Amino acid sequence: MNISYRWLRELAPGLEGGPEEVADRLARLGAPADSATPIGATLGDILVARVEASEKHPNADRLTLCRVDAGTGETLSVVCGAPNVRAGALYPFAPVGATLPGGVRIRKAKIRGEVSQGMLCSARELGLGHDHTGILELDGEFAPGASFVEAAGLDDTRLELDITADRPDLLSHLGVARALEGVGGVRIAAPPGMESALLEDPALESAGAEVESGGVRIAIDDPEACYRFLGAVIEGVEVGPSPAWLAMRLRAVGLRPINNVVDITNYVTHELGRPMHAYDLDRLEGGEIRVRWARAGEKLRTLDGVERTLEEGMLVIADAARAVGLAGVMGGEDTEVGDDTGTVLLELAHFRPTTVRATRRAAHLSTDASYRFERGVDPDEAERALRRALAMIVALAGGRVRGAIGDAHPTPAARPEVTLRTPRASSLLGVPLGTERVRALLAPIGLEIVRSAAEETVFRVPGHRLADLRREVDLIEEVARHAGYDTFPEERRPIRPTAVPDAPLSLLEGTIRDHWVGDGFLEARTAAFAPEAEGDVALLNPLSAEESRLRRSLLPGLATRLAYNQARGRRDLRLFEIGTCFAPALPDEELPRETTRLAAMATGARRPPHWESAAPDWDIWDARGLLETTAELLRVGGRVVPAREAGAGSDIEASLGGGVLAEDASVALVSDAGELLGVAGTVRPEAADAAPWSAPWIALEVLLPPEPDVAHRRRLEAIPAHPASERDLALVAASSVPSARIAEAIRDAAGDVLESIRLFDVYEGEGVEKGKRSLAYRLRFQAPDRTLTDAEVDAEVKRVLGRLDEELDVHQRT
Repeated sequence: MNISYRWLRELAPGLEGGPEEVADRLARLGAPADSATPIGATLGDILVARVEASEKHPNADRLTLCRVDAGTGETLSVVCGAPNVRAGALYPFAPVGATLPGGVRIRKAKIRGEVSQGMLCSARELGLGHDHTGILELDGEFAPGASFVEAAGLDDTRLELDITADRPDLLSHLGVARALEGVGGVRIAAPPGMESALLEDPALESAGAEVESGGVRIAIDDPEACYRFLGAVIEGVEVGPSPAWLAMRLRAVGLRPINNVVDITNYVTHELGRPMHAYDLDRLEGGEIRVRWARAGEKLRTLDGVERTLEEGMLVIADAARAVGLAGVMGGEDTEVGDDTGTVLLELAHFRPTTVRATRRAAHLSTDASYRFERGVDPDEAERALRRALAMIVALAGGRVRGAIGDAHPTPAARPEVTLRTPRASSLLGVPLGTERVRALLAPIGLEIVRSAAEETVFRVPGHRLADLRREVDLIEEVARHAGYDTFPEERRPIRPTAVPDAPLSLLEGTIRDHWVGDGFLEARTAAFAPEAEGDVALLNPLSAEESRLRRSLLPGLATRLAYNQARGRRDLRLFEIGTCFAPALPDEELPRETTRLAAMATGARRPPHWESAAPDWDIWDARGLLETTAELLRVGGRVVPAREAGAGSDIEASLGGGVLAEDASVALVSDAGELLGVAGTVRPEAADAAPWSAPWIALEVLLPPEPDVAHRRRLEAIPAHPASERDLALVAASSVPSARIAEAIRDAAGDVLESIRLFDVYEGEGVEKGKRSLAYRLRFQAPDRTLTDAEVDAEVKRVLGRLDEELDVHQRT
């Protein structure tokens, strides 16, 4: 959203600070500025000049020789190729030595035998628009030699705001001014050349779904899709170029001036946030304007010159015979206002956001109007915006309003009421707040107090905040914003932990990250968008044609990241990612299927360099080892087999690996039930955009279980403060008795004071009876609250030996 700083200052006269300070305040209010660009920064060399005389070039039919007063005290000779230059008019002038936007430097030159001492400039040459058919004529009284930037009102800064979808109130200069100064701190000023800011003469004739205005019938077929439709007829209009102040105001926000009527609709849209459209009434058939659903196969050529075939489910504005515009998106070319227009029908509507979104998507078209309608417009500004535009059209294009303003209004906007409890606000924000303090902070928003008590207030939400103020917590957020997040104390306070446990999959992902980061891998986070060859789920509204699908595998994205790093000279690389992949929906489902996966890719040395020896590069056996370790980490069981022995299984299983692994140098993790759980191996050379000096690439991809077992998650405990005691036991057991069974029996017999047990020696041979073996265990005893005595440790050892003798026929070796 582009905002003109000067325009903002006109709406909020009390606004303090320059563009940077205003941008900082907006950031604290939830609307950060991505950039603050001085509009006239590249036009400092341009002056205002008056053409004293204009005559045909003696040696060229299409050139004009002008005598120009640029305030230097001498008359300059300038050769010009534009047909609209006239004596007595003022134009922007680039003298010799000036630099135009783009770096073009003006030099004294001889053109067809005549000396040219500068250049009269068009809007395109100044970077102020695309019109280069004529020189930009200035409207107003200016002294030759004056700064063009100041004369044209370009000593301005354009703020590019990042507006979230829930704040449509900030999609206008009025909305931004209200956010900064409050409802009471803004005013709608009269534009230059107008005697009054608003036109109050026309009456408002309101009805249900159908009304008449100036002899035109206004109708709404579906009140659920269009809540309100206002229209007014202005006759005797003279369409022509906009005055300089209006054209410059539009250029300041990045728009191209078209003509005075169309420019006024754009001006009011950016000023008050209410999109509107002007029709040439003489091109409308049947004296009717109607909001209805499109008919399948109906044709409409929109203002961008594209002929569109409409579909059912698209909302259109139509006359008695045909569709003349896409509702909330763009008008039609056949009824646009042009130079020959004499009577204008001005309309302003209030459409359902989801309907506009559906129409816009079906037409593959996005506009300033659809951007606002999709997020929600202020119903309270409808009449004021229409009257504002009517006043400006009458003042700048002439004519008069015929009859009353028609207002088809079948669905009045509801005003929700929200209750705010002061103790709740204090609890959430962590600071004590009084009721009067809360009300004072919310007053600038325009909330109306419906009922109030000592610690509770019921507010009615104004029209410009219907989109985001719906719950108590929304009001509390506004309290925090207007108090200033930087005013809250920076201190740690007691908190109450949540009673809601973390999701098992989230816990597993944390464990995975700890493990892989500990192994020296860096986590990558790639976008889920992919080209057509790497995805099966098409996006309805892709950001680019190159990424029109949702990915089926993580590995192609990791391969791109590896190649990116190698292109910058990195040889040893290790990346892993936890992300979501997508498969087409099943026949009985609507949404695509999603699976969460772990993927990793590495190349170069398998360990950091060391002076003692060179580290070998990753190979297929490392990939297999990583897959086996991952299976243990996930506790999914199964076995690792050559990839050719694993079945393809479902389409999700078949998508594992993303087609980048070499089949003859890869392995698969298969569950006991035969399901494919993961793959690992060497990346095919043609699938890796590797540098010529690159080592082989290895990769793995594993499906994460949707309901993982996280009972084994490690717990951190404090290190005991008391020393431990160790005992070594040499035991003789039958060779058939597993060592793990002996360790289990020792653990059961010793109880809580046994801190660890470790097998450190196994012996079979001389001195040990045939069929038996000697196993040596080191037992470590430790108590958290005291130092164990020798007697206590000896008693534990005696109990262990008794249990081993009784259960396993295992004896201490003598």
